Amino acid sequence: MNRRSFLENTGKFGLTLGLAPIMNPLDIFFDLPDETQIKKDLFFKISLAQWSLHKAILSKVLDPLDFANKARELGFDAVEYVSMLYAIDRSNTTSSISKLVKELKNRSADNGVSNVLIMVDNEGGLASTNKALREDAIDNHSRWVDAAAGLGCHSIRVNLSGRAENFEIWKENSVDGLGRLAEYADKSKINVIVENHGGLSSDGDKLTQVMKAINLKNCGTLPDFGNFCLKREYNKCVEEYDKYRGVAELMPFAKGVSAKTFDFDATGNETTIDYVKMLQIVKDAGYRGRIGIEYEGDSLSEEDGIKATKALLINAAAKLK
Repeated sequence: MNRRSFLENTGKFGLTLGLAPIMNPLDIFFDLPDETQIKKDLFFKISLAQWSLHKAILSKVLDPLDFANKARELGFDAVEYVSMLYAIDRSNTTSSISKLVKELKNRSADNGVSNVLIMVDNEGGLASTNKALREDAIDNHSRWVDAAAGLGCHSIRVNLSGRAENFEIWKENSVDGLGRLAEYADKSKINVIVENHGGLSSDGDKLTQVMKAINLKNCGTLPDFGNFCLKREYNKCVEEYDKYRGVAELMPFAKGVSAKTFDFDATGNETTIDYVKMLQIVKDAGYRGRIGIEYEGDSLSEEDGIKATKALLINAAAKLK
């Protein structure tokens, strides 16, 4: 049976979890203060990552151009875009992205929503061992740097893939590709930030070494609470980096944070991530920026998962030292 949650008319979150028939249904209510008090009490601000709605977008239930409007409906004042969710005309990429930026900027302004960052995917390998491919990747990502500047974002998020047996080669190529992209982005005052997103990029220590080697103020990280799989076999993670250690290692370079959730237990906590522990690490690092909600579960609908994640963030933050 699917889990269901709803937002009460009073502005408080109510999450109803419909459990399997053999269990007694439970109604869980998060007794939260109003939005004004929430913003006053939190040490961070909350944004909505577009990937939380990727199923609705890919199934054409939601037009990706309506993301800002949907975010506002769900109670968010800031958004994080995902490049791959938009159709780009590759015969005239620069013009197509420029047209997209104009449309997104108008729609975010109409809804009073701030643009935080663009998560850039499928634009080539910045750490590729092939120099020509690495050059192409820098060029492709540069267009999204320009897009971020046009939207008023502070960053683009990029990926660095790599295999464990080739660490030194990966590091050298990452420093070159990522470093040169960051130098380009600095002209527009845009940050280039790397998410722990599989392979060597999910090894906190190794990604930290890349950050230190580049040593540019606008080159940083986007720690994701749930993306620490180092090795997969048949689409199953068989080796995982310690997520709490990884976040702690990446936080000194963080210019954004991703609150990943997959599933919730009967008390509203994430089943695989200790959110109080995670947020304590983030707070202790001195971070005071945005934390983006990125729900990737299947038990709840996307909108309900977003609401449950927001409630979890707020409740967990209230328990911090």
